Amino acid sequence: MKSGPEKLIRDVNTALRRNRKILQDRVKPTERTATVHRNKLLALGFQFNYMTHQYRTKKAQTYIFCYDYGYLPLANNWLLIVRKK
Repeated sequence: MKSGPEKLIRDVNTALRRNRKILQDRVKPTERTATVHRNKLLALGFQFNYMTHQYRTKKAQTYIFCYDYGYLPLANNWLLIVRKK
């Protein structure tokens, strides 16, 4: 059984993969975006404190990504989920 840094890395990678899968499952294969309520993602086990990177647009909107899937917070706890090309 590994401990210390190896366990931390494994746990973070597991959380990131789970988050990506949850986002991926919300976007239809024929679409590139979807909207979902924050509570729905929480109910599915999404962990908002894990991300791979952020992207800030020229309009000062910040998208938060888990690999190739990300989300943009909207009004009233809604999120726009996007898939990179």
